[in-house]
Amino acid sequence: MIIGIDIGGSTTDIVGFENGGIIFPLTVKASDPVSSAAGALGRYLVETDRKLENISTLAVTGVGAGAVGDELLGLPVLRVDEFRAIGRGGVFLTGVNQAVVASLGTGTAIVEVDEGKIAHWGGSGVGGGTLIGLSKALFGVSDIEVIARKAAKGNLDKVDLRVGDISTQVIPGLPPETTAANFAKMADDASHDDLAMAVVNLVCQTVGMIAAGAAGATGKDTIVLIGKLAAFPAAEGVFKLLSTLNGLEYLIAPQAAFATAVGAAVEAAGLE
Repeated sequence: MIIGIDIGGSTTDIVGFENGGIIFPLTVKASDPVSSAAGALGRYLVETDRKLENISTLAVTGVGAGAVGDELLGLPVLRVDEFRAIGRGGVFLTGVNQAVVASLGTGTAIVEVDEGKIAHWGGSGVGGGTLIGLSKALFGVSDIEVIARKAAKGNLDKVDLRVGDISTQVIPGLPPETTAANFAKMADDASHDDLAMAVVNLVCQTVGMIAAGAAGATGKDTIVLIGKLAAFPAAEGVFKLLSTLNGLEYLIAPQAAFATAVGAAVEAAGLE
């Protein structure tokens, strides 16, 4: 088995990869990257009833990967460039071979994948960190799972100004539910659920449009979305509307929250 580990700023994702399949993805929280990686590996072994000798390689990526040495708990460590891990994970999980992959982490990284070639295209400071910070400021919640549940129950009608609010005529290519201005309607009785949905909409629209620019610049028609925010139930509808507006295919990867860790393991396995 190869273990893929994505060491982020506040959480570490870990997956097993064996016989071309993903085994038991999980997330742990820790501030120190070495402790986080070691703790994630220890917990993984306990919860999957595996032993160290069952593992051949630890494929480590993410912002904390540089702090891990050449071995961890006696196992060899292969450090994988994060942009390669993002690209490899996105296309492996969706089965496409040409795409723009947008990773919605604390910020957003965007890479181009073209028949195995991977290049960093750009990124944005808007991402999951933006979601958490705005949610904390607006309705006092910073737990990402709570935000996800609230957003799934929210409605944009009392927060966002939409095309249908300002135009009495049908505008070709712009459905009435298209956002004209984020947070521009902002009713006094908007609920916390409504605000959560509006923040998700703001972040996902921003990322989706930046990714659309990357797709246009690179000649791609498919955008793969990975990261914990991409897996929000509320995000699916946002990207579906963007697909209609842009004429692009937005694919939320299966196991989107663990895609970068999967990409590290796939890179270590040498799979195309």
